[in-house]
Amino acid sequence: MGFLKVIRTWALRDKMPIREIARRTGIARNTIKKYLREGIVEPAFQTPDRPSKLDPYAAQLTGWLVSDQRKSRKERRTAKLMHADLVELGYEGSYERVAAFVREWKGERQRAYHTTDRGVFVPLVFQPGEAFQFDWSEDWAYVGGERIKLQVAHIKLSHSRAFLVRAYLLQTHEMLFDAHWHAFRVFEGVPGRGIYDNMKTAVDKVRLGKKRDVNARFTAMTSHYVFDPEFCNPAAGWEKGQVEKNVRDARHRMWQLMPAFPDLGALNDWLEERCKLLWTETAHGRLPGSIADVWEAEKPAQMPLPIMFDGFVEERKRVSPTCLINFDRTRYSVPASFANRPVSLRIYPERLVVVAEGHVICTHERIIDRSHRQPGRVIYDWRHYLAVVQRKPGALRNGAPFVEMPEPFRMLQAKILRQPGGDREMVDILSLVLHHDEQAVLCAVELALEAGVPTKTHVLNLLHRLLDGKPTDQPDVNPPAALSLSKEPEANVARYDGLRTQKGTRHAS
Repeated sequence: MGFLKVIRTWALRDKMPIREIARRTGIARNTIKKYLREGIVEPAFQTPDRPSKLDPYAAQLTGWLVSDQRKSRKERRTAKLMHADLVELGYEGSYERVAAFVREWKGERQRAYHTTDRGVFVPLVFQPGEAFQFDWSEDWAYVGGERIKLQVAHIKLSHSRAFLVRAYLLQTHEMLFDAHWHAFRVFEGVPGRGIYDNMKTAVDKVRLGKKRDVNARFTAMTSHYVFDPEFCNPAAGWEKGQVEKNVRDARHRMWQLMPAFPDLGALNDWLEERCKLLWTETAHGRLPGSIADVWEAEKPAQMPLPIMFDGFVEERKRVSPTCLINFDRTRYSVPASFANRPVSLRIYPERLVVVAEGHVICTHERIIDRSHRQPGRVIYDWRHYLAVVQRKPGALRNGAPFVEMPEPFRMLQAKILRQPGGDREMVDILSLVLHHDEQAVLCAVELALEAGVPTKTHVLNLLHRLLDGKPTDQPDVNPPAALSLSKEPEANVARYDGLRTQKGTRHAS
């Protein structure tokens, strides 16, 4: 290009004759005239089409390259292996020609990717109340004095871009249902459809195109809240790019600034308040005002919030002879009347509900322990075993469930079990909680311990006084002198032996 510029400068600006230019450059005069006549500013060289030994095998090689793109990187063949396979088919050319063909083919694919394929996107616009986007992420936080890994649910309205972040310990169905309820509660309405990836808690199987086998419980939730689920293509996160960006932004706007929390509930309360604060501080970008301003305008377009979906996952369990059911490496007690029988376990994010014969028979706080280094825990409720110790009172002494009784009961047990028949008497006192308020029974036991009369009769007397509203602290009675005994009774059994010495007296011996 610099050489052509010199020729054009001499001819057009310096008015140098073509003969002189040809003498100085050594180029033919006709060539110089052609450059000046056609206005060429850069050289162009025509590459003749030469036949290649690879041409008959180009279609075969292209097919191999296309099929290898669907395989993992470890399973793809190298250019050397493809050259060896072509040689077996009769190819007589060099390996360098095959390698050049592969490089050119991959280069064209890369250019297509960055122009008309997945590298190019179309901006999306959503109407008010039209859709929301959902996604999971993993983050770390200090909860209860320990740094733990959390599964974080991100829900974002597509129009106003209002978002909610909520943390859980697992990515299970019950956590998914709970996240939707809190999101709709904070958004004060339900949009028309939800956009998801193909998560296992929603999609049982991905079929061709947009067809999905949707999970039955997930379908029940969408029917309850009346919105249509829409699932992205596999490995196509850009189809819900708003919430994907929210996952990235939340790390430096929330998690890096997060303090320590005593429990997960306090963490989620902080996250909710932090999200609402960011709504007011963040400009919408496409529409005037902040996210909070656009959200206020979007609320009337959403469906009013219905009641909370009963988002449990149900499993069938069989109660063991020790009145326990096993769930997630933890065993929970069940009333003894259901031992060796099937029950239904309803799993919620924070509790477990055991149902049998259409009735709730017990509820436990859910224990989520993801550490496999420690043995599984056992959660007892001593009330569940009262029916057993009524038939087997001796089991009360070393029964594991009764270690967790309230302190007044254990103090009373330590005193009563020293007496003959104390097992049966203690069981009768504990059984009072089946018919009376437990706090009233505890109060009666405490009063009996304070009075120094730890007996079943005294506990019953105090309990009835409490239930009847009568005072339990009666004053001491001082009898008058006229009623005092002239001779105090003696604990002397020797006088009974005198009855045996009298003649003519009939006695038991």
